[in-house]
Amino acid sequence: MKLTGSGTLRGTRPSPTVGAAVGIAAVTAATLAIYPLERIAPVVSLSVVYLPAVLLVSTYWGLGLGLGTSLLSAAALNFFHIPPVGRFTIADSRNWVALAAFTIVAVVASTIAELARARAVEAERRRGEADLAAALARELLSGADTSEALGATARRIAQALGLPSAAIELGAVRGEDRRLALELRDADGEQIGTLLVPARLPPETAQRLRGQVVPALGALVAIAQRRDALQADAVETAALRRSDDIKTALLRAVSHDLRTPLTAIVAAGHALGAGSLTDQERAELSAAVVDEGARLAALVDKLLDLSKLQSGGADPRSDWVSIEDLVTAAREGLDDRQAPVRLTIDDDVPDLRADAAQLERAFANLLENALRYSAGRPVFVHARRAGPRVVVRVVDQGPGIPPAERERIFEPFYRGRSRGAGGWSGSGLGLAIAKGFVEANGGSIAVESLPGQGTSFVVSLPISEAPAAKVGA
Repeated sequence: MKLTGSGTLRGTRPSPTVGAAVGIAAVTAATLAIYPLERIAPVVSLSVVYLPAVLLVSTYWGLGLGLGTSLLSAAALNFFHIPPVGRFTIADSRNWVALAAFTIVAVVASTIAELARARAVEAERRRGEADLAAALARELLSGADTSEALGATARRIAQALGLPSAAIELGAVRGEDRRLALELRDADGEQIGTLLVPARLPPETAQRLRGQVVPALGALVAIAQRRDALQADAVETAALRRSDDIKTALLRAVSHDLRTPLTAIVAAGHALGAGSLTDQERAELSAAVVDEGARLAALVDKLLDLSKLQSGGADPRSDWVSIEDLVTAAREGLDDRQAPVRLTIDDDVPDLRADAAQLERAFANLLENALRYSAGRPVFVHARRAGPRVVVRVVDQGPGIPPAERERIFEPFYRGRSRGAGGWSGSGLGLAIAKGFVEANGGSIAVESLPGQGTSFVVSLPISEAPAAKVGA
């Protein structure tokens, strides 16, 4: 107990040595105070001067020192003030009343103090348990994964109980010679975890662990695990819903984009069977079949590319390639090889270590997208070195992309609703494939656009160490 500034009882008692010193000092002071008071009151009635000393020591240091102080007070009163003075003799039986009063006061004050102290200690213990339970709840239920929060929770328990170490394991774990395994159970009595603490614990700490901490901890771990399960179910449900949305979009896009060229091919095939066709009409129908077949093949290629990317099967086969070769090959692979593409490359742009086929497909999709919205105006491609990376900008002169659409343009099957006169009925796969192939090669892609001022797709690719010089070339 300790004396606070307000004179309340809290915690453990101060040192008995301090109590004895206080008792002796208080009795001495009371003995000296009686001398001037003897002139105005009988000596027997002045014995109350010793009562504050008895009450003080009994209250703060317990019954033992309180009784000792009462006996010392009676002896001092008897020796210094009750006739015959200077001897431990009580000539008047009334003086025994003073000794009895001191003893009764000491017993009563000590008993009341012990009750108050016990209640204060119990209140402190309960408050500590409540604080610990609240701290454990914050650690386990704050939103982090339960398995990640167990370490912080165990450290909190060790700190609160003064343990050298503590650990929490999910499931059943056996104890050892040096550590004690306390089972954590849920409301149904099933073991869900184990609290591991040092084997040799003070009886009070062990009782507190078993009686208060372990039941509360088991309930909190069970709640946290149920929360994790609910979150997992919610994520799985969202993923399934997203998957259904993608499947629906895929079916719609594929059914439309496949049906259009197939319808054209079938119609042209029927028309080619007519005997009344002129050579020019037959040539036009034949060209239409070829064009629609190429369009159909391009769509199938894009679907295959997207399937590889989404399944994680698009591992790059890296080799040394140049940006100029990549963009040139991508431009030549377009349907319109005469498309107005202006390419400029800074002199310090090095070769890259990447999959040439994948990056060619990525740039081909970016060029196709840019030309689609440029309405015949040139598309500019500029490559430069920026520190450890090469930055390639593909800039069109189209209508730009509204801010609301920039977050979604790289999603598969997403098609902008307001780009270009009359809109565009593309597959919505090109930008998603470009992003996937660029990222597969360690790069990144971003979009910069203002409505009415064109769009820039910014591709950033890492620079690897230069290839070793060839010997005897």
